[in-house]
Amino acid sequence: MFRLWAKVWKENRLWKDMVVCNEQEDMTRTKKIFAALDTVCEEFDLAHPIWLDSTIAEFKRFDKVRFGKDNFVESIEFDYLEIQVIEEDGW
Repeated sequence: MFRLWAKVWKENRLWKDMVVCNEQEDMTRTKKIFAALDTVCEEFDLAHPIWLDSTIAEFKRFDKVRFGKDNFVESIEFDYLEIQVIEEDGW
């Protein structure tokens, strides 16, 4: 099972959060991450964030990344969106 935890922070407080689960074994890890992010953006009514080189490097290193105002084309009403892989297949 693959699980991704998404959190929206506003004024240094957890504003919204959700966990997205994916049990499909035929998908690659990258596709699972993007599918989970699609679900999060739809649930929280957000535009999809842009993956900058710095966010890609942070995610590769820590399995966790923060999307701030620089990662969104539209203005956002929160400080940042944070996603973190909390469980992966085979763990």
